[in-house]
Amino acid sequence: MSTISITGLITYPVKSMKGVAIESTRITNKGLAYDRQWMVVRSNGRFVTQRDLGEMSLIHTRLDENGLVLSKPACGSISIPYDLHHGHPLETMVWKDACETLDQGTEISNWLTQALQSNEPLHLVRMRPGFNRSLSKKALMSGETSTIFADGAPLLLANEASLDRLNSVLESKALQTVPMNRFRPNIIVRGLEPFAEHRQATLTAETYQLKLCFPCQRCVVTTIDQDSAEKDSRGQPFKTLQLINPMPGDSKAPAFGENAILTHGNDEIIAVGDALEIIYL
Repeated sequence: MSTISITGLITYPVKSMKGVAIESTRITNKGLAYDRQWMVVRSNGRFVTQRDLGEMSLIHTRLDENGLVLSKPACGSISIPYDLHHGHPLETMVWKDACETLDQGTEISNWLTQALQSNEPLHLVRMRPGFNRSLSKKALMSGETSTIFADGAPLLLANEASLDRLNSVLESKALQTVPMNRFRPNIIVRGLEPFAEHRQATLTAETYQLKLCFPCQRCVVTTIDQDSAEKDSRGQPFKTLQLINPMPGDSKAPAFGENAILTHGNDEIIAVGDALEIIYL
């Protein structure tokens, strides 16, 4: 057994847009409060991420007392009320998971389409109240696990030591190092050996418990600078991760971070500085 600590918490209100760094928040079976509660889609319901539009990395998100605020330099800002639970129904998919969603309106659609310089209309949706998404990878998890628009699991945990190892290898190749925001984690921890987060384990705090379930397979988003939306011409750090930390059983697919679930403590508070006892399974 060893003790690790939480050094960062980030919630991403809109899938694939900038996150909000927080000191503390509620943690639930669906993830951190407000994480991936909204998503951008095309008119046919196909979801849109930085894989399609790197410019999404430049849209700032903020949560105030009234709702979600989106902003981008030269495009101004727009607010979306928390209680906007009506709208045109739109069926969409998150990978293999069918979702029933509600379009958040024409004004928001027009702002998004312009801000992202899209050639076709874009829409902001949120999950229809009462709809529970059935996860395609549920067999790898357990309990009352669910999520809203996150890719595969309610929580993504990243290890500072793993980033240090990656950056050390990048430096040895005279390549540019990368910050943690390339990997868009919810929970950042310190105190583990590099890539030790990929061993199945439980992490227990005073009021909640997490379970590490399966590695997060990374994609080309890791090559996009989150401050400029520019894609690395050499495919880094994706290619280096392929070499030093591939997915189990697939040498061509890099891994970084661990998909996790909450196994105890629904609606409790998680905070930067929390100490976690880790027990490997």
